[in-house]
Amino acid sequence: MSLNHDKVREIADAYTAAWNSGSPEAVAAFYAVDGQSVINRGTPWIGTQAITEMAAGFFADVPDLVLVCDDVRVAGNHVVFFWTFTGTHAGTGNALRVAGWEEWDLDGDFKVVVSQGWYDAEEYARQTAPR
Repeated sequence: MSLNHDKVREIADAYTAAWNSGSPEAVAAFYAVDGQSVINRGTPWIGTQAITEMAAGFFADVPDLVLVCDDVRVAGNHVVFFWTFTGTHAGTGNALRVAGWEEWDLDGDFKVVVSQGWYDAEEYARQTAPR
């Protein structure tokens, strides 16, 4: 399967809207039933329930999270989704601005089978540290 940039941009825009909805279930709907997400080489979140829990964790940490899609790149069925999110850390009240990306492998139904996510964890820790 080879994707075109317009289709991928449509998926990326809808995925961004799902994150901005604040609904963990809306985020998980973009994944295949047995899809997985790995963040910074951490433990994989596998399956719809786990992906829902992962998204809920982000919403708990940053309840006013606003995600922006900065760019998308496509090669075959592989997509790179570049993003920036802003918001306020629930624990410290600190303003956040975090940039990163996700590398997706999509199936024939345009669902994410595997997502490898990346962001600067040290910078996130610096921004969320009590002041």
